[in-house]
Amino acid sequence: MTKNTLKILTLGLSLFPSLVLADELNAANTAWVLTSTALVLFMTLPGLSLFYAGLVRSKNVLSVLMQCFAITCLVSILWLAGVYSFIFTDGGSLQKVIGGASKIFMPDLGINSLTGDIPEAVFFMFQMTFAIITPALIVGGFAERMKFSAMLWFSGLWLIFVYMPICHWIWGGGWLADMGVKDFAGGIVIHVNAGVAALVTALVLGNRKGFPTVSMSPHNMPMVVTGAGMLWVGWFGFNGGSSLTADGAAGMAILVTHIAAAAGALTWMTIEWLRFGKPSVLGIVTGMVAGLGTITPASGFVGPAGALFIGLVAGTACFYATQYIKRVLKIDDSLDVFPVHGVGGIIGSILTGVFAAKSLGGIGLEDITMLEQVGVQILAVVVTIIWSGLFSYGILKVLEKVIGIRVTADEEVEGLDLVLHEETGYHNL
Repeated sequence: MTKNTLKILTLGLSLFPSLVLADELNAANTAWVLTSTALVLFMTLPGLSLFYAGLVRSKNVLSVLMQCFAITCLVSILWLAGVYSFIFTDGGSLQKVIGGASKIFMPDLGINSLTGDIPEAVFFMFQMTFAIITPALIVGGFAERMKFSAMLWFSGLWLIFVYMPICHWIWGGGWLADMGVKDFAGGIVIHVNAGVAALVTALVLGNRKGFPTVSMSPHNMPMVVTGAGMLWVGWFGFNGGSSLTADGAAGMAILVTHIAAAAGALTWMTIEWLRFGKPSVLGIVTGMVAGLGTITPASGFVGPAGALFIGLVAGTACFYATQYIKRVLKIDDSLDVFPVHGVGGIIGSILTGVFAAKSLGGIGLEDITMLEQVGVQILAVVVTIIWSGLFSYGILKVLEKVIGIRVTADEEVEGLDLVLHEETGYHNL
């Protein structure tokens, strides 16, 4: 075993506590990560799928469901074909930048192969579900106007050129991990990353026909609330499972996740109530998602009081970010991916450096001051914004030249369900 391999497996003491060399399988940890894996996939299929599908107009409901389903399948194959290997294996002299190729198609994976004290197959699958939901989140930025073929190409290339390196830098023993960045369950790797890509995609594609003057209200709010509820429940696997242990660390991660979600929901609802006179169902569920996304990077490092503060800030900041993006800048990020996930991820990642301090109820900062930790967090956020922004833009412009990325105006008016899939979500009885 090389020094780099040992380093990767022991790095998780701060991010994934069970990623240490183990002589035997821990059944409790294995059972919990298996459960968490199912919960995280439940977040995408059906949680995110229903949440997004309800938010679009009825003529595009199937297109969004199809996009989330197809991304799940595509990412799963690419994960096996090498993305996992280049994130979580020893990259030798390139380790700070990218992992190695030794586990492409997992040739040596057996039922007794361990990562720490859980089966490597379980760790492989758990991390795959994170890779699945990240490009699926971006769907909200281009909903109702991107070609299906372009969506597939963009999602696959984005996974390879954006998600893979950033994930390795933070979770695979790369250079940001060496600097001590804290991202427990994906505030930077997932939410900042996807949020920036969604914003870039919205800008490159341009606004939907009629935006912002034509009403584009959600067509099915019960579907939205159902999907939101699934996201809330599934997020316990997202954050609680990231400890890779069935212990107090997982329990605390779930507790702070729940507190932040509740605080974010109530805060958004209250602001909306005061500003517009009535609290909306859409507002309370969006605030919940903002709270969840914002607590994600901090969930393994902070206590309940810190989670409450983070949730309050999430509900406030993400509400006003959404208003600013849509009403002032008039950018058609269709389902508010950047103002909710991007802004939430940025805020949560920075506040992790504050509320991880023992004096504020966190687990403590080792050999680093609060100010230094915040600086590391900001650096990781800025690097992610630049990398994701530039490569997302580059991929889109190449695809625009090669195959085209947007449906025609007439096709957009007709709706993507019929135009792209020759199906309709609803039939007149």
